[in-house]
Amino acid sequence: MSELPVETKAEAKPRFDPDTFAMNLANAMESGGKALAAYLKAREGGEARDDQPNEFAELIRTVSTVADYWLSDQTRAVELQAKLGKAYLELWGYAARRLAGEEIKPTITPAPRDKRFADPEWRSNQFFDFVMQAYLLTTKWANELVRDAENLDPHTRKKAEFYIAQITNAFAPSNFVMTNPDVLRETFASNADNLARGMKMLAEDIAAGHGVLRIRQSDSSYLEVGVNMATTPGKVIYQNELMQLIQYSPSTETVLRTPLLIVPPWINKFYILDLKPEKSFIKWCVDQGLTVFVISWVNPDRRLGEKTFEDYMKEGPLAAMDAIEKATGETKVHTVGYCVGGTLLATTLAWLADKRRARVMSATLFAAQVDFTHAGDLLVFVDEEQISALERDMKQSGVLEGSKMAMAFNMLRPNDLIWSYVVSNYLKGKTPPAFDLLHWNSDATRMPAANHSYYLRNCYLENRLSTGSMVLDNTLLDLSKVKVPIYNLATRDDHIAPAESVLYGSRFFGGPVRYVLSGSGHIAGVINPPSLGKYQYWTNDAVGAATVSEWMKGAQEHKGSWWPDWHAWLRNIDAAEVPAREAGSAALPPIEDAPGSYVRVRA
Repeated sequence: MSELPVETKAEAKPRFDPDTFAMNLANAMESGGKALAAYLKAREGGEARDDQPNEFAELIRTVSTVADYWLSDQTRAVELQAKLGKAYLELWGYAARRLAGEEIKPTITPAPRDKRFADPEWRSNQFFDFVMQAYLLTTKWANELVRDAENLDPHTRKKAEFYIAQITNAFAPSNFVMTNPDVLRETFASNADNLARGMKMLAEDIAAGHGVLRIRQSDSSYLEVGVNMATTPGKVIYQNELMQLIQYSPSTETVLRTPLLIVPPWINKFYILDLKPEKSFIKWCVDQGLTVFVISWVNPDRRLGEKTFEDYMKEGPLAAMDAIEKATGETKVHTVGYCVGGTLLATTLAWLADKRRARVMSATLFAAQVDFTHAGDLLVFVDEEQISALERDMKQSGVLEGSKMAMAFNMLRPNDLIWSYVVSNYLKGKTPPAFDLLHWNSDATRMPAANHSYYLRNCYLENRLSTGSMVLDNTLLDLSKVKVPIYNLATRDDHIAPAESVLYGSRFFGGPVRYVLSGSGHIAGVINPPSLGKYQYWTNDAVGAATVSEWMKGAQEHKGSWWPDWHAWLRNIDAAEVPAREAGSAALPPIEDAPGSYVRVRA
């Protein structure tokens, strides 16, 4: 084929077309109107979910506490204004000297890992450079207001830091068309087609959220549970109001005699452990010769709002153990509990120990807490006022909407999980790619009011489990009575169950504990198959260290996944094998194919 003439090549380049630009802007405004209409209609009809003023009131209350300190004293108030004014004057001088052609060091620069300002034009273009530095100086000043306020107790200071971060991240210049060079270039290059697509997507996402913006983090049209996620073969062999129990089909001729029961969190769906086959912890366990059972929690509605933490223990792991005995004949199981599922498993172990029932051979906790002294960023949401307000909200609906919990987790990393998608989706008009992990992250579940209230109060607020004052089923729980071997996995960059918190919790069990620290965070540090060769993990037989830093001094680093280390630990407890077991039995015939129907219910 002959080469195109130079003139044709030039004509093929995108050109600014005023008519097309105006039409796309009109389409964007029309879609913006539809977004507003969807927002208002949901409120007029009472359909809006998660539309409570509690969070905003808490923000005002917390920020006002900081403001009171600085404005209650005239000297401090003058100092406050002078400090920001001095910073702005320095920036103005920098801008004037740069405009005159002088090479000069910036007044302030973004953090090296701050992706918001990665575009070279943030530095090369004087306007964007000025806007960026003004924002960074203001953010620095706002953070120092909280840092230097002497009237704040530790909890209020933590809340103030959190809310200031939410405010400053929201008003970053990268979040607006006219002050983001990348978005502005795209707008003119596409004749505003990006804004037309983005506003259409915004209207769709508000409608999908019943009047609340449900930011799409993944293209769900190409992802379906049971089709290209959660595809490990198995059967649902038991179910009750709260859960379905899945038994997976064997892939080896023999299996360990002792079955494995996995208790996932009910805050999310279980298939985080069974995404694509190459990333599936469940499939890997099956391939290692384990008979794997997994609890798939129901996505509860108002009808189940009175289900308690005790109900979750009895109708969850305890009911599962009884079903596993019927299916396999084994009275003991190895157990795994992930996140809050691990907390529930720990309470179950303490309850069994008090009743002197030997049902568990070993317990593995994935990023799970039994003590909440060092519970990390989620403590921002935990105090009497906030929990009482949440309980009032839940009383009306009977449940905590999944979107509310999902947003709370997203707010812990707002630039990564909120604003990057706002810019990409609604300003650049880009549909996010199909990504199984982010699809799972947005597949939120509701929580019964009674269960969630008990969990927040007894664990986060009053820290009763580790102190031996938690009462469940009229039983005072004592973790020191738990003598079974514990594999206690923490992840280094975890902001939900910090490694420090998991380490500290290790000391409360009465039996042997193997504390293992994995690289990465709450999800990637757990879902890290050996085949990927990613990250690393550390081991140290001593678990009495006061801090993770101290524990690390005697730890040995291992490249890759911790999964084989855990499997070796498990086999060392009991290596006896039996012929492979098919899913179900005469006593418990299969109900339906895995992954079952409970997991398919969307919030």
